[in-house]
Amino acid sequence: MKLIADSGSTKTDWVVRHGSGADVVKVSTEGINPYHLDDDRIKSVLESLLIPMLSDNNIGVDSIDEVRFYGAGCSEAMRPRMESLLKSCFLNAEVVEARSDMLGAARALLGNDRGVACILGTGSNSCYYDGQDIAFGVSPMGYILGDEGSGAVMGRDFINAMYRCTFPEEIQRSFESETCYDQSVIINKVYREPMANRFLASLAPFIHDYLHIAEVEQFVIGHFERFFNNVISQYVTYLGTREFKIHFVGSIAYHFESQLRTASNNTGFSVGKILKTPL
Repeated sequence: MKLIADSGSTKTDWVVRHGSGADVVKVSTEGINPYHLDDDRIKSVLESLLIPMLSDNNIGVDSIDEVRFYGAGCSEAMRPRMESLLKSCFLNAEVVEARSDMLGAARALLGNDRGVACILGTGSNSCYYDGQDIAFGVSPMGYILGDEGSGAVMGRDFINAMYRCTFPEEIQRSFESETCYDQSVIINKVYREPMANRFLASLAPFIHDYLHIAEVEQFVIGHFERFFNNVISQYVTYLGTREFKIHFVGSIAYHFESQLRTASNNTGFSVGKILKTPL
């Protein structure tokens, strides 16, 4: 049996599969980000949460032959530590691999094929995948310095446009009525409370609900156009051609697919597969 994980800082989704590819069980635990959690906390999640959940579904740790963990914060520097912790819990596993969420997204989208893979969720990331591993990537830089195409930057720029009167007045009235946020609350959440990126990304459902307003839809298309022009254009330089498809995973790409495809056409690129989640 194979155990596969898709882990963020908040939640980790786990699936056990037979070698034939049939799903046996799916469970979720709290997130495992090795940058944020020490060894004891990670082992506690594995031993006190995951393994009992597997046991409740008649999956014993001794039956796991292979572990593939893809996670946020699982850089090459963190890889040996994370693999060691996994091996200490799954002693019979012949293969234990801990890799980045970007590689997990690329493998989910492309399998053994080459291509450009992207994550558009709360944050954004991208890479050129050679069929086995990441061969080239453009630094996302985070939501203050970069992260074009992400939910956090979409929310950030939406707030900016709304309070600088780019949209019809009804948008601001509806926003403040539906969310109970005004400028003072927003300033406090962004500058004084933790996880500002998550707060900003949480505005995406409101933006989606108002895509019928022409100015809002054009704002979203422009948001994605900047992603193609600033990020994907660098893969043209790397590959020496524009003749490639860009594949996506993540909630922002999934829920704003129409606007994403319009932006790609406007900038001369081609979108391929779009998945909501890598699992």
